[in-house]
Amino acid sequence: MQVWKDYQVQNKDRFLEELLELLRIPSVSADSRFNPDVKNCAEAVKLRLQEAGAEKVEVCPTAGHPIVYGEKIIDPKLPTVLVYGHYDVQPADPLELWDSGPFEPVIKDEKIYARGSADDKGQFYMHVKAFETMSKTNTLPCNIKFMIEGEEEVGSANLGIFIKENKERLKADVVLISDTAMISLENPSLDTGLRGLSYMEVEVTGPNRDLHSGVYGGAVANPATILCKMIASMHDENNHITIPGFYDKVQDLSQAERDALNAAPFDEAEYKADLGVEDLWGEKGYSTIERTGIRPTLEVNGIWGGYTGEGSKTVLPSKAFAKISMRLVPNQDWIEISQLFQAHFEKIAPKSVKVKVTTHHGGSPYVTPTDHIAFKAANDAIQATFGKAPIPMRGGGSIPIVALFEKELGLKTILMGFGLDSDNLHSPNEKYGLANFYKGIETIPYFHKYFAELSK
Repeated sequence: MQVWKDYQVQNKDRFLEELLELLRIPSVSADSRFNPDVKNCAEAVKLRLQEAGAEKVEVCPTAGHPIVYGEKIIDPKLPTVLVYGHYDVQPADPLELWDSGPFEPVIKDEKIYARGSADDKGQFYMHVKAFETMSKTNTLPCNIKFMIEGEEEVGSANLGIFIKENKERLKADVVLISDTAMISLENPSLDTGLRGLSYMEVEVTGPNRDLHSGVYGGAVANPATILCKMIASMHDENNHITIPGFYDKVQDLSQAERDALNAAPFDEAEYKADLGVEDLWGEKGYSTIERTGIRPTLEVNGIWGGYTGEGSKTVLPSKAFAKISMRLVPNQDWIEISQLFQAHFEKIAPKSVKVKVTTHHGGSPYVTPTDHIAFKAANDAIQATFGKAPIPMRGGGSIPIVALFEKELGLKTILMGFGLDSDNLHSPNEKYGLANFYKGIETIPYFHKYFAELSK
């Protein structure tokens, strides 16, 4: 609609500056040192929702970080869209690998470089500005509710409690999320599902203290060595995960479904060049697109032990640690997988060490019904602004709370992301394209328009 385009052109510089202000707030949910910043960011989101035209906006306290809620109900008889996003961000470490300050946003080559630019401040803020566009031009076609949380990056533990306690307030017809990626602006895509997650931490203990590696080396088990051997044993020669029972409930796709998935544009040479690797690695018998979307994985996210400071220290460490995440697919249950992992890790530990396994958090996989009217609305919205229909894809990441929306609220979720896989999510130099940001603001109103029309 021309009125939307005119409003967005007139206000695009302000939209961007407001996003940059949000990005300057280091709302790292995993590190308690940033708790005041997380709270400040919640207040900033509240203010922006109010300015955009939302009503009943409040910062809702939880046992952890607060949730920002707001709504605009123009007619109870009209359909209601619940927009979900998160204002918390990943830690910025290692800081020395950033080309600019992670919380000092820089625009370079038409991209915003800052922690949270793509995940998820830049993406959820598109919804706030799209809502403002419709609200200020008196063209809002349906009711909208916002639920923007501050704990997505640490498992959304308190969001589930909030949902259970606020079912009436959160009543809606569909959940809309922009926290995923598309293939490219030239080849837009629409996610039809997400993988689940199980996040574990393991501790391996050998001797009761750090030892001199010369005096004791060769006689006492080195926990770092044992840990590496244990982790390495969790993949076989075909890069198949060796935990007993791990694949028992995996839902395999038909050959036709696999063929459709692999029909998406993918340049393996370009993929490797972007990552700076000479070859790819993964489960035998599956393509890269399949490995990152429809197959489960086990990855080491961090490993440490012994002396890691400057210079040398010849020590045989008492302890070694690792953080391990497993991405899950339908119909794997994250609690069951966590239990299988723990049982296997404890079983394969030699008597020369003791082990401790901790489950941090997790979430179930999710598949979006492509025959839902909201999926059609998202498909048509992208086609309206990109000039071509989006390619259906499976997302490799996880949004642990999505399955709970369906369980507790009975709502399907539409995953309409505008990021790119190359945006360096969770990495140094995270970025988000200006074109992606503005394209999202342009496209989202069409979703609401088409969803309202299809709901009649």
